[in-house]
Amino acid sequence: MQIHLTVNGKPFECDIDAETRLLDLLREELHLTGTKEGCGEGECGACTVLIDGLPVNSCLVLAVQTDGADVVTIEGLADGEHLHPIQQAFVDTGAVQCGFCTPGFIMSAYALLLHTPDPTDEEIKTALEGNLCRCTGYATIIEAVRCAAARMREAR
Repeated sequence: MQIHLTVNGKPFECDIDAETRLLDLLREELHLTGTKEGCGEGECGACTVLIDGLPVNSCLVLAVQTDGADVVTIEGLADGEHLHPIQQAFVDTGAVQCGFCTPGFIMSAYALLLHTPDPTDEEIKTALEGNLCRCTGYATIIEAVRCAAARMREAR
């Protein structure tokens, strides 16, 4: 099957099998390996990307479902060598431990901050509830989202 989609602002035309997952298309065909496969069952959030502005587990989405869609991955946030404020906040607050879950958390946080520039802690927790981390204990992740929100508001 042939699909057309935009990934990180670039148009792509891909020939894929009908059962190809979006996660596999991103990692294996487009070589965007920042999106991680954790559980493969939609439970951990490591594979979170945005499709048309909404966070989804790319392990649960067939690539054919993204025909005509706009997909954003972790690689699409940085501006060249300059990290996005969310990425920088995760570094600055120590929210990055082993780093495996970090892309998914960042993408979920990004989706939240696109629509809610000044979230409460409860809104942050709700937005991140589909993401699991075994290293940080979540306090630094919530702090990173608060920090990113403040930086993004200042930049406006």
